[in-house]
Amino acid sequence: MKPYPLQQLAHAMSGSLLQGGEDCIISAGVSTDTRSIATGALFFALKGENFDAHHFLVRAVEAGAGALVVQNDSDLPEGVPVVLVNDTLEALQALAKWYRIKLGIPVVAITGSNGKTSTKDLTRSVLSQKFRVNATLGNLNNHIGLPLTVLSTEADDEVGVFEMGMNHSGELAPLCEIGQPDVSIITNIGTAHIEHLGSREAIAVEKGTVARALSEKGTLLVPGDCDYVEQFRASTPARVITVGDGVIRAENIMPGESGSSFDLVIDGLGTVRTSIAVSGRHMISNALLAAGAGFVLGLTLDEISAGLGNAELTSGRLRRYFSNEVTVIDDTYNANPESVIAALETLAGFPGGGRRIAVLGMMAELGDHAAAAYPKIGRIAADLKLTVVTVGEDAKAYGANHHFNTREEAATWLSEETSPGDIVLFKGSRMAAMERVMKLAFPE
Repeated sequence: MKPYPLQQLAHAMSGSLLQGGEDCIISAGVSTDTRSIATGALFFALKGENFDAHHFLVRAVEAGAGALVVQNDSDLPEGVPVVLVNDTLEALQALAKWYRIKLGIPVVAITGSNGKTSTKDLTRSVLSQKFRVNATLGNLNNHIGLPLTVLSTEADDEVGVFEMGMNHSGELAPLCEIGQPDVSIITNIGTAHIEHLGSREAIAVEKGTVARALSEKGTLLVPGDCDYVEQFRASTPARVITVGDGVIRAENIMPGESGSSFDLVIDGLGTVRTSIAVSGRHMISNALLAAGAGFVLGLTLDEISAGLGNAELTSGRLRRYFSNEVTVIDDTYNANPESVIAALETLAGFPGGGRRIAVLGMMAELGDHAAAAYPKIGRIAADLKLTVVTVGEDAKAYGANHHFNTREEAATWLSEETSPGDIVLFKGSRMAAMERVMKLAFPE
């Protein structure tokens, strides 16, 4: 974060200096966590249903906080500047919105049912070939994570790449108000969070918020095979570029053991052979969206290709490693029907002669749609001739070859029954914690 006088920051978030701070300069950014606060940072005491950081103000000061933002004025530590606001979360968001305007740099916003973080990683790598980029760390993409990401942007950063997530209707609008995107990417419209939104149509309306947030000078990037392309096109004044079937596309795709290669074609720029170090056709779609961001922001074809080739994805997204001559595919970060099917198709397409084993956990937030989703995926796995191992009560509904109630039982079976040359995929929602099974069975 650029250095600013505390008094100016207080004004930006409609707060008032409660004690001292008239000469205080905040030059170490902001924090909401006493465990990772930088010396001199502005600490926001957030309050939620199950926590209240006002109980840890002394700890924040001891950890190095240069000033505090609070929403009540009782039991304040002495000797540290304090800003009083009506609501600390709203103040954090207001400050991020103000700071975004001050930055004056182009911002790429990324949302979608699947592939947000992978597309963010690819986009960051592409744009880093020409610009200094600040991008969302991990998946800090919600009403707290996005403001923190915006406020972590430094004075010499030239582009922001901000992931935006949601669970319920209406959650993306305030994120777009904070991020104010110039380029928006919608990776796809699936059934993630359908329990809360009710239908894919409702999900498309919510995801389309990032399209409606663009001005006529902006650009929307979306896969050409998305069912809702025309809906998005009609909802935004911005230019719409579809990837995969138009200006930006992949030809002569060759899946390989360590990723995929293809001819990256961008009309007006040319064609170049390109590789990405991750498998799956859905990952090629993500790569084309990232290439689109590079195209819009003026990168050359070689720069875009180099960025895709050098990209490193966040852990848990089709990461591959070897353990006792078994190939392990770590796709444990999260799961919904579309992402599970894509992962199974990727597993089935891996070269080699060993068995393909899919170790699956539950999928969250499906509601009434779960009854149809699990058996459908089980049938697809059978058609792909995969061996399916399921873990946990909910995962029984896949209809597996082998089912285990506990992670330990599954890991023991995998350790004893797999052979050199086998390829084992792990996939499940966060609460399934499939990485625990993976690490027990196949330590790196």
